[in-house]
Amino acid sequence: MNGARSWRAPLAAVTLAGVFAGTLATAVQILLWSLEGTPVLATLLRDARLTAAIVMGEAVLAAAPEWRWDVLLAATLIHFALSIACAALARPFARRRGTASALAGGALYGLALYAVNLHGFTLLFPWFTVARGGTTLLTHLVFGLALVAACRALPDRPPPPAAGA
Repeated sequence: MNGARSWRAPLAAVTLAGVFAGTLATAVQILLWSLEGTPVLATLLRDARLTAAIVMGEAVLAAAPEWRWDVLLAATLIHFALSIACAALARPFARRRGTASALAGGALYGLALYAVNLHGFTLLFPWFTVARGGTTLLTHLVFGLALVAACRALPDRPPPPAAGA
């Protein structure tokens, strides 16, 4: 039982950190789109199609109607799976550094993710070039910061068992 409990807390912390950072980054991106006058719903649906096309194929890029539940579900699952994977990679670094160093590393991690996602992966998925830009860069920066902050805040050990359990 102790062996099973030993990996559950880090797994839960990684999952929560990834979901938190992915959700916050999406909210920030929506806010930035709103502030710059970008059509939020159309751009969100476009980005969902861009993401879903990774596993569903390029046919969804021209999906009609634009609002498809299978595309939104695939995009959401991909978004959070990648966010959790990023958390798994970042957590050891975030836990071993001081706050300022960890946050600086988180900012650099977010910028590196932008470079990999919007410049590296476009070799495989060229349709992502349309999402390049300052808003997406800033969103990745926020993601890296939020991810490291969440990784530092979430505990390494599971809570002790409840009395009488």
